[in-house]
Amino acid sequence: MRQMALIAAVFGLVSLAGTVAHADDRPEHFEGKPAENLEQALTNLAEANAELEERMAGELSDEDMARIHELSYTMENALQRIQQDTESLAVTLEEIHLASERMDRSTVQDQGPKYLEKARPLVQ
Repeated sequence: MRQMALIAAVFGLVSLAGTVAHADDRPEHFEGKPAENLEQALTNLAEANAELEERMAGELSDEDMARIHELSYTMENALQRIQQDTESLAVTLEEIHLASERMDRSTVQDQGPKYLEKARPLVQ
């Protein structure tokens, strides 16, 4: 039994070592600009998209490729925040929808402003 555990541990370490070696072969990783809220995420995404479009207008240099790689981290952060916030927004809207079917004015009056506040950056 101990032998099996030792063999499993060795295979685990070998697998981990392979993963670390693979990660070292990849280009440098960046954090990207943070997206603390939906508005910041949308701003960051718009700016990064504009730069990506500009860089792709001509032939891509090595510098362009490096900058696009760096930009992708900001874009990923922004999209993750947008997804998180729109999922939350959908939940709030569903509460309004169901409350309106039941003529539950109290819930609509409570959730309506929350929905509008969350949705505002999306429609500006």
